[in-house]
Amino acid sequence: QVQLVESGGGLVQSGGSLRISCAVSGLTLSSSIMDWYRQAPGKELEWVARIFEGDSVPTYSGSVQGRFTVSRDNAKNTLSLQMNSLKIEDTAVYYCWHFGLRGQGTQVTVSS
Repeated sequence: QVQLVESGGGLVQSGGSLRISCAVSGLTLSSSIMDWYRQAPGKELEWVARIFEGDSVPTYSGSVQGRFTVSRDNAKNTLSLQMNSLKIEDTAVYYCWHFGLRGQGTQVTVSS
């Protein structure tokens, strides 16, 4: 049974950085495609980033390209999202995602 547990969210000022993580169980992260999604209040779910199995280059949405970096720690089976130069519009609940399965999410709030 696949379980995804996000953590690391919080309140950060605009321009700041935050790193969120997703503890993964029930699948081998190194051989899995994983995504990050987010949902802002009153808005639809938005895809943020994807990391592929192996050494393929991750992909990002245009709104976070150059600011966010997705990575994984295969030994810990943990997925991470490093978020730099945060903007108010990055405020959302962030979810790690594996083909329709997701965790409970972690709230990221960016203040002015």
